[in-house]
Amino acid sequence: MEKLAIKLQLQNSIIYNAIIFTIILVLLAIPSKAQDTNSSSAPVKKDSITVQKNIVYKKGKEYILGGISVTGLQKFTESTVKVFTGLKIGQPLKLPGDKLTSAIKKLYESKQFRTVEVYLLRVDGNTIYLEFDVKELPQLNQISIAGIKKNKSKNLKTEAELKTGAMVTDNLIVTTKNYIRKKYTDKGFLKTKVNINTRLDSSDINSVNMRIFVDKGSKIKIKNINFKGNEALEDGKLRAAMSNTKRKFLGRFWKGSKYIDDEFKEDLESILDTYSRLGYRDSRILSDSISWNDDNTINIDIELEEGKQYIFGDIVFVGNKSYTDQQLNTLLKIEKGDVYNGAVLKERITGDGSPTSQDIQTLYQNSGFLFSSVNAVETKVVNDSITVEVRIREDEKATINKVSIIGNDKTNDFVVFRELRVKPGSLFSRDAIIRSIREIGQLGFFDTNVTPDVKPNYQDKTADIEFSVIEKGGSQIELQGGYGGGSFIGTLGLSFNNFSVRNLFKKEAYKPLPMGDGQSLSLRLQTSRTFNTYSFSFTEPWFGGKKPQSLSFSVYSSKQFQLDRQTFDVDKNRSLGIKGASIGLAKRLTWPSDYFTLSQTFSYQSFNLDDYQFRVGTDILSDGDLNNLAYNISLSRNSAGPSLIFPTYGSTFSISAKATIPYSLFNNTDYQSLDPAERFKWLEYYKLLFKGKWYNGFTDKLVLMANSEMGYLGFYNSELGSTPFERFFVGGDGIAQFQLDGRESVGLRGYENNRLSSIEGGTIYNKFQLELRYSITDKPSASIYTIGFLEAGNSYDNFTNFNPFNLKRSAGLGIRIFMPAFGLLGIDFAHGFDPLPGSNVKSGWQTHFIIGQQF
Repeated sequence: MEKLAIKLQLQNSIIYNAIIFTIILVLLAIPSKAQDTNSSSAPVKKDSITVQKNIVYKKGKEYILGGISVTGLQKFTESTVKVFTGLKIGQPLKLPGDKLTSAIKKLYESKQFRTVEVYLLRVDGNTIYLEFDVKELPQLNQISIAGIKKNKSKNLKTEAELKTGAMVTDNLIVTTKNYIRKKYTDKGFLKTKVNINTRLDSSDINSVNMRIFVDKGSKIKIKNINFKGNEALEDGKLRAAMSNTKRKFLGRFWKGSKYIDDEFKEDLESILDTYSRLGYRDSRILSDSISWNDDNTINIDIELEEGKQYIFGDIVFVGNKSYTDQQLNTLLKIEKGDVYNGAVLKERITGDGSPTSQDIQTLYQNSGFLFSSVNAVETKVVNDSITVEVRIREDEKATINKVSIIGNDKTNDFVVFRELRVKPGSLFSRDAIIRSIREIGQLGFFDTNVTPDVKPNYQDKTADIEFSVIEKGGSQIELQGGYGGGSFIGTLGLSFNNFSVRNLFKKEAYKPLPMGDGQSLSLRLQTSRTFNTYSFSFTEPWFGGKKPQSLSFSVYSSKQFQLDRQTFDVDKNRSLGIKGASIGLAKRLTWPSDYFTLSQTFSYQSFNLDDYQFRVGTDILSDGDLNNLAYNISLSRNSAGPSLIFPTYGSTFSISAKATIPYSLFNNTDYQSLDPAERFKWLEYYKLLFKGKWYNGFTDKLVLMANSEMGYLGFYNSELGSTPFERFFVGGDGIAQFQLDGRESVGLRGYENNRLSSIEGGTIYNKFQLELRYSITDKPSASIYTIGFLEAGNSYDNFTNFNPFNLKRSAGLGIRIFMPAFGLLGIDFAHGFDPLPGSNVKSGWQTHFIIGQQF
C-alpha cells in the first residue's frame, strides 16, 4: 500500500505539472494588442535595457538623453563611470540602439566591472533617464607565492604581470595559472601543479589577496626517443635532426634533456624536412606519444610512414626570355636523376633568405625585374620520377623613382645618400639594396637594423625605396687599455666620429658640438706611469665631396720613460721623446670591384733618446737623435657586413708595404765604424704585412670568424741590419699601449703582453685564429656578444730561427660589449698551452681586459 500511494502521488504530480505547463503555453500564444508600445507592471528586459514598471516608450524612436545615474559603486565615482560610457546629456539616443550597446561594451572593455545592467527609469515626453547598475571587479591588493624561492617569486610576479591594483577577473586567474605552469614545464618540470586562491581583504573596500601555490615536482628528463616505421634512416640520424628534444646521458652539458611541447613539434617538422631533403616527400608522422618510467623519466615514441624515395625527372623552364636555360641551370644546379629535394629546389628558385643568396628570383630582381615571378610546379609524377616546370613571368623592368632616408636626426642626408648604391632613375636591384644596407652600417653612425621599405608601383613600373635608420652616438669618451703581465695600462681621449668642420663657426650647430658631416676628429691628452702623449688627428672621408676618397692627417708628441721589465719600476730620468706627423690619401677603387681601397701615407718621426736603451744586436743604442721618413701603401678589400661591430658575412683583408729611402745604398758610408746613434740617424727598412678575416654566419646571431696574419721587417744593407724600431711584439691583449715607435702589437691571448717576442721585438710573426661569436643583443644602446676562440702564433727574430709551424697555442672564452659612448669593452679568459720563451712551464690561464680593441 505504501508503494502504491507513492506511485499515485507521483502520477498526480506529473498531471498537475502538465496542466500548468499547458496554461503557460496558451498565455504565451495570445498576441499583444500594442505592437509598438511596451507597457508592463514589472521590469522587462528589452535587448540591452531593462524597462522599469509602468514605463511606456516607443521602440526605435529617437529620444533625448536627459540624465544618467549609477548604482552599485564601491570605489569608482559616478562621474568616472559616465566618462567610461561615452554618453553625454542632451545627445539623441534610440531605445534600443547602437549607442547604448556601445556604452555597455565600453564599460566591459575597461576591465573594471563584472556586470553592467541598464534600466530605463523615466520617460518625460521626448526625454529619457537611464540608470547603470554595475558590479565592480575586485582589485588585487597582496600577492604571495609559495613553493619557490623568494627572489624567484619576485621575478615571477613581474613576468606574469601581476600588479597591485589590477582587476581580478576569471581570465586573470586562468592566464596566470597557465603561464606559471608553462614556465616550469618548459624547464622540464612536467608535473608542475599551480593552485590560486583569492580571499577578500577586510582592510580595504572590494579588494582581494591572491595566494599562489607552486609545486614544481622534480625535473623530468627524456630517457628514450623511440622510432617505429623508419627503414631508410636510422634512429640516430632522426634523433640528430631533433635539435631541441634530446635524450639524457652522462656528460651532456651543452643541451638539456627536457620535453617542451612547442619545441618538440618543431622537431617533428625537422624530421619530415630531413626526409624531404632525401627525396621522401610523402613522409608523415602517424603518431607521437609519451610514456612514463618508474625512475621519473619519460619515453617518446614516434611512429613514421616514410613513403618512397623520389628523384628529379625533366626540369623545364617556361617564360624565360632574358636568360637561357643553360644560364638558369647554373643557378639551379639540379640534374635529372638527382634525389628529389623540395627544400633545395625552393631555395634555388626563390632564395634562402640570406643576403648572399644565389637563386633565380634574385637573378631577375638584380636585373631590374622587380615585378617578375618564378615558381616551380610539379607537373608529372611517373613512378618515382617528378617532372618540374619552372614557370617565369618576367614582366617589364622597374626603375627607382625616389630614395629617402628617415630617422637620421643628426647625420646630414648627403652623408648617407653618397654611400647608397640605389639612385633615382637606375634599374631596381635587390643586390644594390643589400649593399646599401651594408654601407649604412659601415658608417658606424646608425644601429645595424637598417630597414628598407620598397614601395612598388606596378602601373608606372617604378619603385620608391625608404631606408629607416636608428641613430646612435657619434662621439666617444675613448678608453683604450688592457690588463696583462701583472699591470693595467689605460689611456683616455675624446673621439668625434661624425664631426662637421664647416659648422665650427655656427653657434646654432653646437648641440653640444657641430655634428653630422661624417668627419672624424680625435684629441688625446694622456698621461700614465710609463708615458705621456698629446695627439690630434682628422679624417675627411669624402675629400672634395664628389668621390669616395679620404684625406687624413695627424700630429703627435710623446715621451716614454724607461721601464725595468723585472721590477716594473719606471725611471723618468731616462726617456724617449717622439714627435711626428703623417698625411694620407685613400681612394675607393672601381676595379676589380668597389670593395677595394688603395691607401697611401707619408709619415715623419723624430726620435730623441736620453739614456733610453735599445738593444741592436750586440750594441746598445741609448742616446741620439733619429729620423724616420717613410711611405706606406696598402691595398685592402672589405666586404664584411652589414654591421661594423658584429659582421655576419663577407671578409676583410689588406696587403701593405711600408718603406724608407735606402740611404746606405748610395751614400758610400762605412756603417761598421759608426756608433749606433750615427748608424741609425736616418732609419731604413721595409715592412710587409698581410691580414685577412673571413666571416661565415650560420645564423644572424652565430658567426665563425677566421683570421690569418703575418708580417716581415726587412733591411737593405746587411751592415746596418734591422732597425730597432717598427718591430713586432706578440702576446697578450694586443693593446699598443700608445707607444709611437712604429711597433705592431699582436694579440695572442693566454700569454702575457709582448712576452712571446724578444725584448727588442721580432722581425717576423705569424698568427692564426678561429673565433665563434654569438650575439646576445644588438640594440643601439649596447651590442653584446660572447666569443669562444682558438689561437696560434709566434714571433721570430730572423729567418734563421723562423719556423711557421713552431706556434704558441691558446684557447678561451670572452665577452664583448659595444656602447656608442665608450667603444668596445670586453674580458677574455684564455689558457696558454705552451711555455713562454726561456721557460719550461706552460703559460696557463690568463685574464685580459679589453678596452677599445677588437680582435
